[in-house]
Amino acid sequence: MGGGGRSSGGGAGMAGSGTSGAGGLGGGPIAPPVGKKFVGNIDTRTQIRTDFGSYWNQFTPENAGKWGSSERTRDEMNWTTLDQMYAYAKSHNVLFKQHNFVWGSQQPSWLNNLSQAEQRDEVEEWIRLFCERYPDVPLIDVVNEPPPHTTPPYVQALGGAGSSGYDWIAQVFKWSRQYCPKSILILNDYNNIEYESDNAHTIDIAKKIKAAGAPIDAIGAQAHDAYKMSTSTVQQYIDKIASQTGLPVYISEYDIDIADDNRQKEVMQSQFTMFWNDNNVKGITLWGYINGMTWKTNTGLMSSSGTQRPAMSWLMGFIGN
Repeated sequence: MGGGGRSSGGGAGMAGSGTSGAGGLGGGPIAPPVGKKFVGNIDTRTQIRTDFGSYWNQFTPENAGKWGSSERTRDEMNWTTLDQMYAYAKSHNVLFKQHNFVWGSQQPSWLNNLSQAEQRDEVEEWIRLFCERYPDVPLIDVVNEPPPHTTPPYVQALGGAGSSGYDWIAQVFKWSRQYCPKSILILNDYNNIEYESDNAHTIDIAKKIKAAGAPIDAIGAQAHDAYKMSTSTVQQYIDKIASQTGLPVYISEYDIDIADDNRQKEVMQSQFTMFWNDNNVKGITLWGYINGMTWKTNTGLMSSSGTQRPAMSWLMGFIGN
């Protein structure tokens, strides 16, 4: 089953360190059109294509926002690619989502050699530095793919299980609210709108960290396996998350790994229409769109020269692009 952006692209291909000061890329918040859900996508192998804004009004960096890309060497922050992506979003009125603060993968390798006290300080510093640089980021995947899917090396440094069972997750959300007070804070995971056990696990974490004082605003559902399920099953799990946690859902990494054009279109029509019409879903992000340049083999929606697969043509007509 797919996890968040585990692509062959690796890091973000950065070279050189950014130099602007805290809040240097600030400004007014970026918002989608009033009354419309956003429909977003990611970069294509670290580049934002010139046609991106013709199709999408939200952007998530596939790898550039991950800690392992931004601080490969301790205390040497490299913001170059992320700066470029954030500047693009601001200049094109595209909603930017940070992906992600804490994940059990693509973390700096040097963290493993630190004491717990040092690890705790470094996690807080990473969040603080990001928020100082991008103070108006609208959406953040605060914790990505929590255990048992992935486990960061510094769980115990952040409080471990504690009394809630997830004190360490609650702590990351508290720092995120402290340093990025304007952002919608999201717990992001895969399989949670496809399979019963994962759905129940997401609900359990959300309830427990809320009780521990975590300022969680929403749940992210990667939905890489949703195309395998009936639309009614997927909607059932979305609505269960919302009803049992009181939190909205963002479809955070949607794709349809089907080679047959007509079948891919049928799934897109059924599931996207449901996402669009379900009030518990606040936005949809697709995970790549160029054939041969997506994380999964058959999830592309158009050729690099612009020829659209039927699912893409239908989607653009449906959302009015």
